[in-house]
Amino acid sequence: MLSLQALIGFTAWTLLLVLIIFAWRGIEIVINGKKADSWTRGKDTPAPGLIRRIEHAHVNCLENLPIFATIVLAAAAMGKSAVTEPYAMYVLYARVAQTLTHMVGVSHWLVMLRATFWTIQLALFVVMLAGLCSGHAA
Repeated sequence: MLSLQALIGFTAWTLLLVLIIFAWRGIEIVINGKKADSWTRGKDTPAPGLIRRIEHAHVNCLENLPIFATIVLAAAAMGKSAVTEPYAMYVLYARVAQTLTHMVGVSHWLVMLRATFWTIQLALFVVMLAGLCSGHAA
């Protein structure tokens, strides 16, 4: 059950980030008179640094959510949730920490810290996937 809760948390975190971006764009349109088509793909629209970092953090979430979802849902479908239970919440914690670090800034040390949190997630993906591919239920 913890694995599914972690997956829901990861999904909710990803949604929260896009809602922040959506709210900022709404403010830009309503208050500042920006055109609604200012954010079409491929168009580099200026944004405050924090918003730009949240956009990048959101993309990072989108890149990793399918991997995490596949592992957790496959474990549940295979009756092997015991493989993911010990690790899934740590994936969520590392994701939130990575995002918050991303939001703070982009100095050398912040990027290194962010990379550490991402490496933790990748390592946990590998551990969980290896557990699912083995014949054992952990």
